[in-house]
Amino acid sequence: MLETIKNIFKKRKGAFFNSTDYELNNFFCGFGKCKIENDKITISDYKFKPSKAYPKITISKEQITSITIDSNPPQINYENEWIFVSAELKDELEKFINRNNILKTEKNWNWDSILDPFLDTEFSEEEQESTLNKLEENGIKRNETLEIRGKVSKQMYKYNFDTMLWDWCSLGLADVLQAMRVKLTDEEFKDFYKYAMKIENKNATQHGV
Repeated sequence: MLETIKNIFKKRKGAFFNSTDYELNNFFCGFGKCKIENDKITISDYKFKPSKAYPKITISKEQITSITIDSNPPQINYENEWIFVSAELKDELEKFINRNNILKTEKNWNWDSILDPFLDTEFSEEEQESTLNKLEENGIKRNETLEIRGKVSKQMYKYNFDTMLWDWCSLGLADVLQAMRVKLTDEEFKDFYKYAMKIENKNATQHGV
């Protein structure tokens, strides 16, 4: 009986959008290990190869432009790149911010807005139009948004539905990077990573919250 159940779930893998076993086993790569000390943060075993944090980095308080703690996961802005830290460390990160007078910034919603169609949620035409208008206000033209969505759509559907994540609220920068990482070659992902950071930084808020 147990073996039968296992076989049923095995057959269900990738049932919606035909994810491979490799994709299903590697979509959620995590954000490495993070050690928060008095005036520096060390990140090791970071999985995004194009990142300055790969495979390990120590960032002093002076090198941090800002930290966005209300994003999921929290993000450290270092040399115009966003480096992710596990949400489990939010309390420690908050203390680090306060202790070192680090600029705490608001979450930028560019990627979340771009990825709206891949949520387990339905949006009205008015809501969809409003999202496109907000992205244009942030310097991301409508045709660019549609082009991006076309490029990432298959992977985002796999990421959200074949994995049974079923996120209905918000998919963002960390999600699209994890989704595309398992599809692209190292060189292709390097280009995509750079572009993804550029999109995230468009009209990013760099004042305190």
